[in-house]
Amino acid sequence: MEQEFNPVTASDACFSESERHGLYRAIYERRDVRSQFLPDSIPADVLARLLQAAHHAPSVGFMQPWDFMVIEGDEVRASILALFEQENQKAAECFEGERNDLYRSLKLQGIVESPLNLCITCDRSRGGPHVLGRNSIVETDLFSTCLAVQNLWLAARAEGVGVGWVSILDQAQLSDALNLPDHVYPVAYLCLGYVSEFLDQPELEAKGWRSRLPLSELVHGDSWGQPLENGPLDALLRDQSR
Repeated sequence: MEQEFNPVTASDACFSESERHGLYRAIYERRDVRSQFLPDSIPADVLARLLQAAHHAPSVGFMQPWDFMVIEGDEVRASILALFEQENQKAAECFEGERNDLYRSLKLQGIVESPLNLCITCDRSRGGPHVLGRNSIVETDLFSTCLAVQNLWLAARAEGVGVGWVSILDQAQLSDALNLPDHVYPVAYLCLGYVSEFLDQPELEAKGWRSRLPLSELVHGDSWGQPLENGPLDALLRDQSR
């Protein structure tokens, strides 16, 4: 049964300190998991909570374009792994020398190791030909589905469940493998499961692939490239980047 929430008034609109801590902890400790999966299955009630969290994402025109494919069968996962290996070989050829060696040393999926795979799709026809708010930016249905992915990811971290997004897949081949209708687009192929640990840093950062950019360099003023006026926000961002 869906959880009921009491109406929020202005006096209690803010979360408590412990609630805020939990939310920010999930944000900062969320990881893209590839190689720390345990064989333990995810209980049905936990998975139901994760799917409910995803289903409560905002969506353009309240379109709710997402569907959730729960994938446990070995045969299906083996076919997806074969698609990954094909595309991963192509991706490796984009890099040379030490960069190529580093790329090939990275584990970029946990399709077979994770106890559960989940494909979150976007039904681009849902809501009819004219969806409120989608006339100018047609891709907002895809953006909405990404918000469902993030909701699920943060809820999973709070439940101690690791999530890994397998992005090295040809979407047309993935659609064929999952028998998706033409109007349904596979947005995210995810690996889910309990893990032995959540790494202190994102794995690509720890392995030296890329470093996190300073936030102070990414915040602009009234127009692109214009710095913020010297003030509390500018000072805080610069302090955080040190």
